[in-house]
Amino acid sequence: MSQNKNALIRYKTIDKCLQNKYRLWTLEDLIECCSEALFEYEGRQNPISKRTIQMDIQLMRSEKLGYNAPIVVYDKKYYKYEDEDFSITDIPLTETDMNVLTETVSMLKQFKDFSLFNDVSDILQRLEDKIYAEKSHTKPVIYLDKNEKLKGLHYLDEIYQAIIKKMVLVITYKSFKSRDESKFHFHPFILKEFNNRWFLIGKKKASQPITNLALDRIISIDYDFNHPYLEEDFDADIYYKDVIGVTVNSGLNARRIELWVDASNAPYVLTKPLHASQRLIKQNEDGSVIIHIYVIPNYEMERLLLGFGSCLEILRPEGLRNRMKKVLEEALSRYNPENKTEINV
Repeated sequence: MSQNKNALIRYKTIDKCLQNKYRLWTLEDLIECCSEALFEYEGRQNPISKRTIQMDIQLMRSEKLGYNAPIVVYDKKYYKYEDEDFSITDIPLTETDMNVLTETVSMLKQFKDFSLFNDVSDILQRLEDKIYAEKSHTKPVIYLDKNEKLKGLHYLDEIYQAIIKKMVLVITYKSFKSRDESKFHFHPFILKEFNNRWFLIGKKKASQPITNLALDRIISIDYDFNHPYLEEDFDADIYYKDVIGVTVNSGLNARRIELWVDASNAPYVLTKPLHASQRLIKQNEDGSVIIHIYVIPNYEMERLLLGFGSCLEILRPEGLRNRMKKVLEEALSRYNPENKTEINV
């Protein structure tokens, strides 16, 4: 059990003791009660020193924990609350506390697609009621980017449970590139979110490479309980270490990609790196910068870099530079008068 959890148990135990005003509480009594409480939680003896309880009492008295507990000593031996009705559990929430709780509830409620949060939904509702009972309704100031109309979100919990329970899925799937849907067994490893879309990462067979499936392209999900689950030591941190997004092009190694970024976008790129490998090579007098990243080129990386338009230039490697140049030339040709797309109203 963490030291913070131990401390909270001691604070609550001391509080419970001092609420009992029909008994005289010495420091030794408080030590004994705290020891018993920790034994009940941990199932083992956990010796508590006199100094630890003395420090706990000092902290409870102070503003550091927000308790300001009126603990006094009388007859140079016994401890009690000067205000007999005081309890650390009845401390009113400050305005700052209320604002933090309001935003926390708002954020947690956005993960309603996971049964992982079912156990706390009732708690959140009660907490929300408590907050609104003590303060006027205010609009949230923190918003998470989430597309409620995105297809496939209802599969989130079903897939999450399958991963936890190591069940083989039977997925009917239709990618954007395929004319027809396909049906196959799938061994789910993890769920990954990127750019406001969810992906299922796993394998169809042991002999095949790891692949990702977009949840919005899944037609249906079933289970095959007779099919043995593929036990594989999959480390997502290592697997995605050298990529931007979700596509890992197997057989390719990370490459050094040098980029020029103009002065208006340099602060954004420097404060929010394109990738964890990003390093600053040069800061020019006009405010522009040259940076490099070490990544495996993929579709998501190219989309990200193209999004900067004329504010970013790929310096190296030459192959990537030429490919992106071709894409931009084709995009520019779209704006030629002779290529203008007609709109049929």
